[in-house]
Amino acid sequence: MYKVIIKKSALKGIDKMPKIAQLAMGNLVNDLKEFGPILKHWANFSKLGKNKYHCHLTYKWVACWEFYEDSILIEVYYAGSRENAPY
Repeated sequence: MYKVIIKKSALKGIDKMPKIAQLAMGNLVNDLKEFGPILKHWANFSKLGKNKYHCHLTYKWVACWEFYEDSILIEVYYAGSRENAPY
């Protein structure tokens, strides 16, 4: 089991999402906790850099997270629109 934390800025992005994307975000957090940072079954999942990943929640909304090696900690550092994503 992994521990997932969501940065304050990502929480603000989640608040701006439509309900369907918020529900998908909840599912993503559950999958991160259960399966870890590599979720190839999620839409447009890809590696962004060393220990950084992203996926699409819906067509317009994405989430980005970082995994800390030798730990069980995953940090969601961005959740919001594709257009403003940090990649």
